Amino acid sequence: MMQGDQDWQGVDPDALASGDDGAKRDRQAIKKRAPRKMTEKRLHNIALAYLNRYETSEAGFRSMLERRVAKAARAHGEDPALYRAMIESEVAQCLEAGFIDNKRFAENQVYQQRSRGVSARAIYARLKSKGIADDLIDHALNMDERDDAAAAERYARRRRLGPYRVKDRAEKRERDLAALCRAGFSFSLAVRIIDADAGEVST
Repeated sequence: MMQGDQDWQGVDPDALASGDDGAKRDRQAIKKRAPRKMTEKRLHNIALAYLNRYETSEAGFRSMLERRVAKAARAHGEDPALYRAMIESEVAQCLEAGFIDNKRFAENQVYQQRSRGVSARAIYARLKSKGIADDLIDHALNMDERDDAAAAERYARRRRLGPYRVKDRAEKRERDLAALCRAGFSFSLAVRIIDADAGEVST
């Protein structure tokens, strides 16, 4: 949270440092205090602080700004729609500056998700929910050399399924197959991974 997000006027810093009851009341008052009225400068600071911490898509970034504006507007009895142009201007500036790039976001997300053993189907659904276009998702998936077979092996290893189980492998076979299928992998691939010999999973 940005330092400017909270109004510290009237709060005794010595009391805050001492941890006494007065400090607790001050902290509670800060939490309950309504957010300040939204301005272009404030929205820009919120945008930069967020982008400094998180990678996001255009849609995700816009949604974050809309939430912050709506919260401030409600606190001051305003219609959030009055700030629509301000939000779109901020989004446009960040796009032009290269702070937001859906193509880069999709490629980075695919790389990270594949490293965790996530299926193409699950990655596709996640990126769609972030407002990424189909062609950018396809491009990002094609750019990554790892396929579903490699991802399924990583998933099984991370979750200790099939050949990575320490015990009760046969008894847990159906459960392990179901786990891979729920993760978005095909049944035939799940069978191949789960029934492979330990240390010899072929991808």
